[in-house]
Amino acid sequence: MTDRIDKDTRSRIMSAVRSHGTRPEKQVRSALHRQGFRFRLQIKQLPGTPDLVLRKYKAVIFINGCFWHQHQNCKASHIPKTRSEFWQKKFARNELRDQKVLYQLKIMGWRVAILWECGLSKKQQEATIKRLALWLRWGGEYLEIPVYDEFTEQ
Repeated sequence: MTDRIDKDTRSRIMSAVRSHGTRPEKQVRSALHRQGFRFRLQIKQLPGTPDLVLRKYKAVIFINGCFWHQHQNCKASHIPKTRSEFWQKKFARNELRDQKVLYQLKIMGWRVAILWECGLSKKQQEATIKRLALWLRWGGEYLEIPVYDEFTEQ
């Protein structure tokens, strides 16, 4: 299947994709700030350059796009039909890198939360932020919030 968009337009679209300062990231930052949490953004000295770093809680937060990080069982995590071999290899490298980063942060004593983009929809955002805030204050070493969890309606 060929791309319906010409090469120059596709290039312009893909170059507009950002790794930080995304809409989901801004949603989380705003909600946490309203609840009194203070954080730093993209500290490059930490493995994986986490989206948010909360030193007081020894916690880092990654806000992952479902497509780029291939969120399992999420409809946004498909493999494109064009150049599928390229995308499969890219996603496999992303997954290996993410696992390595999690391991390094754990060894360093950091608590890690992964928020998936699909868990930040209008319908689920409030429950996701509530659960994240509870985890920051009282939680364990790791938190991952996918589409549905015990705090959201199915």
